[in-house]
Amino acid sequence: MDLYESKRWKKKRSSILRRDGYICQLSKRYGKLRQADTVHHIFPMEYFPEYAWKDWNLISLSKTMHNACHDRDTHELSQVGIDLLKRTARKQGIELPARYK
Repeated sequence: MDLYESKRWKKKRSSILRRDGYICQLSKRYGKLRQADTVHHIFPMEYFPEYAWKDWNLISLSKTMHNACHDRDTHELSQVGIDLLKRTARKQGIELPARYK
């Protein structure tokens, strides 16, 4: 079953959106209030499965900002996503692999 269709994910997603007041946290960082409709894994699940369910690794974003965090052609993080990853890694005391330095 797809993770995003699971009951566990739906409950976690709802919890994170509530925690963030349904406001896009990246837009808010830049002084804009936009409604969040997506929960983003700051540390991508494909590379960091150990952080997939950690609240600190999940952030509420608008669809526009979520798309800005990913290169939709390569499925890699964009510079916006990498910057968010680096800020979060510093806060959590996590050493990043070379690909993100």
